[in-house]
Amino acid sequence: MFNLQQHGTTVKREVLAGITTFLTMVYVVIVNPSILADAGVPINQVFMATIIAAIIGTLWMGLVANYPIAIAPGMGLNAYFTYTVVLTSNGAIDYLTAFGAVFVAGLLFVIISLTPFRETLISAIPNNLKLAITAGIGLFIAFIGLRMSGLVVQNDANLVGLGDLAAPSSLLTIFGLAITVALMARNVPGGIFIGMLITGIVAFFTGQLHIEQVVATPHVPEGILVWNPIEAIGDVIAYGLYGVIFSFILVTLFDTTGTLIGVAKQAGLMKDDTLPRARKALLADSLATTAGAMVGTSPSTAYIESSAGVAVGGRTGLTAVVVASLFIVVSFFGPLVGAVSGVAAITAPALIIVGSLMIGAVKDIQWHEIDEAFPAFLVVLAMPLTSSISTGIAVGFISYPLLKLVTGKYKQTHPLMYVFAVLFVIQLVFLPH
Repeated sequence: MFNLQQHGTTVKREVLAGITTFLTMVYVVIVNPSILADAGVPINQVFMATIIAAIIGTLWMGLVANYPIAIAPGMGLNAYFTYTVVLTSNGAIDYLTAFGAVFVAGLLFVIISLTPFRETLISAIPNNLKLAITAGIGLFIAFIGLRMSGLVVQNDANLVGLGDLAAPSSLLTIFGLAITVALMARNVPGGIFIGMLITGIVAFFTGQLHIEQVVATPHVPEGILVWNPIEAIGDVIAYGLYGVIFSFILVTLFDTTGTLIGVAKQAGLMKDDTLPRARKALLADSLATTAGAMVGTSPSTAYIESSAGVAVGGRTGLTAVVVASLFIVVSFFGPLVGAVSGVAAITAPALIIVGSLMIGAVKDIQWHEIDEAFPAFLVVLAMPLTSSISTGIAVGFISYPLLKLVTGKYKQTHPLMYVFAVLFVIQLVFLPH
């Protein structure tokens, strides 16, 4: 099934690669519940939903597409779901309605992934805007981490200011950040997870973490939350969540496609610059997003941490199957994860560090060309300042074609970009956002 000999690998090597990938990304089962809990979603519900989405997407990637790439709910989109879609609505949109939007986005994403339109979308959007979206999300989630931990607080004079560094939560966050960065600087596999583990131990002995139970039989407390596409579409129309759906699809599109190509190149799986079984692979994130929304989590994407497994020899879908199997094992530790997720100082360093990795995309933006640089700058600036991924995308997609028009370079821009610009103007001016 996996063609191990053809890919020059062995079962032992694939298992080791799967364990390595899992250790580098398992932090998601702790961080994701801690973020979505702020939207009112029960931690145990998100915990199991995260695992279900990861298992479905990763197994599809391994068994159907035969790639050593893991899928799980993405960082950034979970924060956008909570702090922009739900919390800024002032009670108008609850998490069930928001999951309905994710469900619709997942269904649309499945359709798009089955057609050539996904490739058309990727080629239509300028590379500088893609890079800016990644960088902007990085700043956004890093800011969320700083705010969760108390290192950054609200300031009446200047909106935000430095928090109380002597507070227990701040001290623990700084400690966790220092430990995790040191581990990653020394290229320790699973540095983020190990950093959270060490921080959790310190939190336990300093009285900030209270553990009453460690293991329990896996279950989804509230069951299936969303299942009726007609009702979900009705909510999207009623609340004008078009921009939200577009943002979910767009960000997941870039994340998975970029990760898939990057990891495949690293593993030597590309053939003549094309990706074999591309359509099968591109269905993994859309299926995981749809299934995840039904049980209670934000959109899923391919994890760049998969490159860690490839680095130790992973070349086939067996690596992904091992990752999925380990997520099944973790599902028995719900009470422990629930306790850890409730301590912001344990999860905040992961957000800050992941944000720092994502901001690195700005180095490849063409800063010397103002018609390329300024729209990218607006995207990077708007996302953290407005706490909205969709607003950042909107200002970039509006300003980019406008600048191309005034500079006489309108033929260099794909016609879809002009369509997007008009739609985003309508959204920003006439629809809630």
